[in-house]
Amino acid sequence: MANWLNAILYLDAQAGGSNARIIRTTRSWLHEQTNHDDVFVVLQWSTWERQEWLHEDTWYQVNASGIDSVPSIFAERYRNFVADVNWDQAQQQAHDEIWQFHNELKLNQVRHVMFNGNSHFGNIAQTHDWSGCYMAPYDADQTYDRVLKNNGFCTVNANSWHFGANAHCFWAEHVLQYINDNNLIVPNEIRTD
Repeated sequence: MANWLNAILYLDAQAGGSNARIIRTTRSWLHEQTNHDDVFVVLQWSTWERQEWLHEDTWYQVNASGIDSVPSIFAERYRNFVADVNWDQAQQQAHDEIWQFHNELKLNQVRHVMFNGNSHFGNIAQTHDWSGCYMAPYDADQTYDRVLKNNGFCTVNANSWHFGANAHCFWAEHVLQYINDNNLIVPNEIRTD
């Protein structure tokens, strides 16, 4: 996507990262930029239950898989987190936090597009106007995972949620078409070669 947009790529993704981390690190990076005119943020949201916990100046990313490695000080907290995760509450909290961050980006005139990786807001009423900046947040069939599977792509192996390079290229074209269709950037910013 960066090549097609003729852009410099800044990527700070972390395997197993939470949405809280995505918001925190994006906010931090944007704070370091002196000018947002040339910035276009692309965010893929993670599953809703993921969290990050701070311990001795280190952020730990945790999810409800039950197999995360956390410091021993978090062992009981992690067991309880996995056993007690409330999926509806996690979905609502993610929705609220992403909505607030979207509005923060708009207020600061940061152009952006967001999409869901696997989860979606199917249990939440569609009352928010995302100004075209969020690709079908309430539709399970429009998540990254579902679009790729519905277009014949398979994960790299049966035990993985991750796709190969050809699927990523397909997704990049899918997102670029969405960006173009919703006028999220000036059309001459997209290369066609």
